[in-house]
Amino acid sequence: MKIIEFETISSTNEKAKELAINGTLPWTVIVSEKQEIGHGTKGASWFSPKGGLYFSIILPQNKIQDSQIITILAASIVAKTIKKMFNLEPMIKMPNDVLINGKKFCGILTENIIVGDKLKFSVIGIGIDTNIDYFPEELKNIATSVKIETNKEVDNKLILNKIIEEIKNQFKTL
Repeated sequence: MKIIEFETISSTNEKAKELAINGTLPWTVIVSEKQEIGHGTKGASWFSPKGGLYFSIILPQNKIQDSQIITILAASIVAKTIKKMFNLEPMIKMPNDVLINGKKFCGILTENIIVGDKLKFSVIGIGIDTNIDYFPEELKNIATSVKIETNKEVDNKLILNKIIEEIKNQFKTL
């Protein structure tokens, strides 16, 4: 597994797709401290300031054409990891959001690249509000972070490694 780190990037998913198209190997992870135009499903913007954990994984070819299955799998892995590490009770809001106390702290976007009728590769992007202290007025009532919920800084690299490890383990079973 190779991790490519950025301080700021437009979107980890866009960079991962670009790299995959140019032959970068599966299980390459693009991670950034901040995204300028992070996005979710249907182009919805994702507030991605410094402090959060934003990453995309180039997945190996698989038989799953339905990206929602991969998305739901990743959501359950994020929820399980956060519960285990921080004793919080995340809930999955189908198909691609993870909430704590009814507020969103994680969004997931899986994108498949299909050439002809064959799945060439998938990219899964995960944005987790980890060490974020504040949200803009329009998000205050609907978003939270692990730091806000636990009142402490968390280790983004540790969370990243645990989630990637679990995704790799679960992906072997697909």
